[in-house]
Amino acid sequence: MSELFDAVDALLASRATLPSPTERKRLRAAHGLTIDEVATALKVRRATVSGWEAGKTEPRPPERDAYARLLDKLAELYPAAPAAPATPTPAADAAVPATFTGAPDPSEAQTMSTGQASEAAAMTATEDTQTPAPVAAASAAATRPARTTRPTSSTSRRPGAKKAAPAGTPAPGTDPRFENGPLAVVDVEDGKALAYCTGGLVLDVPAKSIPALVDWTLREAKLGAPKLAGPGKDADPLLVLTEAALERYGLPATLTEEERLAGRLPEGHKVIKQLARADWKLTKRGFGPWARIYRPATGSERACVQLCIPSWNALDTRHWGEAGQLPPAELARVLGVYASRVMTPRGSTAVTGLELMTALHPPTRASEPDADGKRHSEHNPGSLGKDALDPMNWPPCEVPDGHPVLRDLPRFHVRGPGEKLFEEAYDWARPMTDAECTLRHLVGIDVNMAFAAGANGLNVGLGEATHVKAPAFDPKLPGSWLVDLSHVDLSRVKVAKDKWAELDGSLLPSPFTPKGEGPTGPAWYSTPTVAYAQELGYEVRPTEAWVRRENGRYLDGWYNRLRDAYLATMADLGVDADLAPEDFLTAMDGYKARDPELAIVVSAVKATVKGGLGKLRERPRGEGWRPGEPWRALSRPTWRPDIRAAVISRTRINLHRKIVKHAAFTGQYPIAILSDCVVYASNGPSPLDFLPYREGKPLPGGFKLGINPGLVKWEGTQDVLWGEEVRERFNAGELNLARYIKDGTVTDVDSGE
Repeated sequence: MSELFDAVDALLASRATLPSPTERKRLRAAHGLTIDEVATALKVRRATVSGWEAGKTEPRPPERDAYARLLDKLAELYPAAPAAPATPTPAADAAVPATFTGAPDPSEAQTMSTGQASEAAAMTATEDTQTPAPVAAASAAATRPARTTRPTSSTSRRPGAKKAAPAGTPAPGTDPRFENGPLAVVDVEDGKALAYCTGGLVLDVPAKSIPALVDWTLREAKLGAPKLAGPGKDADPLLVLTEAALERYGLPATLTEEERLAGRLPEGHKVIKQLARADWKLTKRGFGPWARIYRPATGSERACVQLCIPSWNALDTRHWGEAGQLPPAELARVLGVYASRVMTPRGSTAVTGLELMTALHPPTRASEPDADGKRHSEHNPGSLGKDALDPMNWPPCEVPDGHPVLRDLPRFHVRGPGEKLFEEAYDWARPMTDAECTLRHLVGIDVNMAFAAGANGLNVGLGEATHVKAPAFDPKLPGSWLVDLSHVDLSRVKVAKDKWAELDGSLLPSPFTPKGEGPTGPAWYSTPTVAYAQELGYEVRPTEAWVRRENGRYLDGWYNRLRDAYLATMADLGVDADLAPEDFLTAMDGYKARDPELAIVVSAVKATVKGGLGKLRERPRGEGWRPGEPWRALSRPTWRPDIRAAVISRTRINLHRKIVKHAAFTGQYPIAILSDCVVYASNGPSPLDFLPYREGKPLPGGFKLGINPGLVKWEGTQDVLWGEEVRERFNAGELNLARYIKDGTVTDVDSGE
């Protein structure tokens, strides 16, 4: 009989009575629920719920019964107001109120009626005392109809009820100047321009041209973000233009090949002329995928808006995945989460990574009042300052080929390790031993946020370097050291303060070179590399050095913010920082599919780390540059190849230290290393089959499974036979298997690039 009852229940559920679409919308809004929240609870797409409320579609079992139950409960809490006697409604629509004084409907947009305060103060003497810009056109805006998808403070709600936002949805801004969030995606629907903001908010956009759009953004949209550090500046509002918005504002949907190579529209484009007539200016990068439109700062006022144009390839698919193809609301969510946890994007992830360093350590600050009570701009201690280092004062060993300080070198001269600092990530592999060939699997483990972890707590130079002859090595002093480390013997090293270990040095990469080959004579090294030679138990005697006596932990705040962004987003994806090893591996399995949009944010955060560090030694990018001439990046205070070298040195040394601890304890040695991925031979396919855990505790100083930066995750597993087969097929005994361990696909001979 129970089966018959179940069948009857199913029939009843399939015909569950539902209120009209308008009433469904009213009930949801009355309780302060968003479409996203209902969709999440019912395990359907946002567009599905939106269709139910618009009357375009009707729910089907099993969702229909659950949806009906939700609406019935809400109807008990928020009964429909009786229809006004003077305007009777048909009986079929009797449940729909003639007026509604509760919360505005979260599925509709609302135009804001107040002006926006100006952006952060320029870096002037008054930079700490910001003055809001005048409120313009407030009275006119107040007469426009308001639409919003975000419940207001007047929302009627059951006492004690908590409003839960979807995972990873940035909360509305608390700064009244930026109450609508850091950015908006501008789209056109049914001939109307709409700005999709974070938190589900949608604004009507009255602007009919790009100059008017910029003006509206600064005066009415209330977009932007507060500064990240005391003497810094607020983030400019970011507008993301869809293809429909581009068409509305007279811009091409895509760039021509010539425009793409130039990275901008031609100067004679009609929109650029419109901006010029309205006294708006463009930065040197012009009107490209990441355009900045501004007027020169006057006093404490700053007027600047940034545009992001996905169809012009502003969102690199290597780092942002399919973000550029997302619908406006979803794209606003992705970029909004990134903006709230990292910062408002300022360009590529690499550019943003560099800008984040400056935002956390602004170059100047306001001084104490002078005798006349005036403040002046002065250097902000701990920052890199506002001026780039003189290119001709750079240590020759620290700069890349073609730098002005090397212009007197012979044209085809190749600098060796005794002339050039070469701190790079690992790209090392070796043939498997006979014993390793008897094992069944090759297992790759990958260090989470390895380069971010390498930056954490690292003391780096802030000012110019001082040249020193025959210096005594100081592991606390940032710099570059010319020293011979060829005497370091990896077969006998210290693994603790007074504990030596006997190892098979032939199975270990050298910690001193990216290719893992032992040094043969004097070479230039960054401080962490030389300090590690001492740690292994060997004496070091530099013959020369470039040291930076002005130094500090410049990257600590940068690391902390990116770490927190990474961990918070991974937690939203179900991967917490305190999981047991087995639970961690389970949580990591398929985590991207749980919320593909948040998975995009994770990818972008990781790219921000690597890209930001790479920008510290940016090379010429066209520009008609010739060797020996300065290039554009050299004019930045953040062109600091010495800091990049120190971070990479520390990252490589951190990895080698774990490898040595693991070898000393287990007798296992890596077969291949590529950057932050290490491959071991194992009898089982899981990292837990070779990582030495005892009662859930990892080897001290060794590899530990977990999501925190510096800990490791599973990268991939292949058969030992696969490794031997691809090496034989490509006739490469030292093919770097770490490059292909994830999915086993080898497309070409490993070039090491």
